[in-house]
Amino acid sequence: MPKKPERVVVTVMGQDRVGIVAGISQTLAEHGVNIVDLTSTEMRGLFIMIMLVDTANSKKPLSKLQEVLKEKGKALGVQVMAQHEDVFRYMHRI
Repeated sequence: MPKKPERVVVTVMGQDRVGIVAGISQTLAEHGVNIVDLTSTEMRGLFIMIMLVDTANSKKPLSKLQEVLKEKGKALGVQVMAQHEDVFRYMHRI
């Protein structure tokens, strides 16, 4: 029986360069996280990516995944944040 989805919003920002999408995607895959949706853009040299991911099959709790993504972001030279979808929606409501 499939687990109930646990959706998390991952945002990535920083100087655009080769390997950002691959590095973040690989880190998510290594921890059993499925990418549900992804959008990215480049604005005047600033790379911005927003991912909706499902952490239901992750081997790490969200707090540990946040730490891992933050460290990967540092290695890639970008800022990475991960928030549970409910928190993200609450913070960005109108």
